[in-house]
Amino acid sequence: MSKFIVLEGTDGSGKATQLELLCRALDARGMEYTRLSFPQYDSPAAAPLKMYLNGDFGTDPQDVNPYAASTFFSVDRYASFKRDWAGAYEKGGIILADRYTTSNAIHQAGKLEGEAREAYLKWLFDFEYGLLGLPAPDRVVFLDMPARLSFQLIRKRQGEQGDIHEKNHAYLEKCRANALDVCRKYGWIHINCADGDAIKSPERIHGEILAAVGGVLGLE
Repeated sequence: MSKFIVLEGTDGSGKATQLELLCRALDARGMEYTRLSFPQYDSPAAAPLKMYLNGDFGTDPQDVNPYAASTFFSVDRYASFKRDWAGAYEKGGIILADRYTTSNAIHQAGKLEGEAREAYLKWLFDFEYGLLGLPAPDRVVFLDMPARLSFQLIRKRQGEQGDIHEKNHAYLEKCRANALDVCRKYGWIHINCADGDAIKSPERIHGEILAAVGGVLGLE
């Protein structure tokens, strides 16, 4: 049986850092795994989503409706699964991912409210896990970084560069509020990445992630 763990969070929440630390923990134990990061910008399948994030369809995330935007990312995930990791998953391997379908639940559902938002979430998971046949993760770990701190980290890392999501503070705020609700609704593991205005160390966050998913991965 496969063990599929996804690290999620808004932009600037430290997902890549935490995936690296989690991979090191498995390496130290000699455990094999498949490491993924989405979007896969180097893939030809990512062309539409790169156009979207670069602002080719509008410089405000709201310029593209969530269903259209989601399909751009879905194609990237489908191509990756079929080409790169279906075999490892079907053989029961460990799969670790930085972002997945769950990112659309954070970023695209945040464009909607009320019944429209609930209908979108149902469509998203039915579409990818049902119609496309992509595997659903066994655990989703949501790294919760307050939007004001995420924005500061993004600016420190990239200056004025960044995609249409990363450059929009109000959008990051909305996505985080939406993500907290989605996290509760779908039973994701919630990890606070800050104590007030103080960002926790990567090592401390890593320890909390290990405590949450170590048993599933066989690290205990």
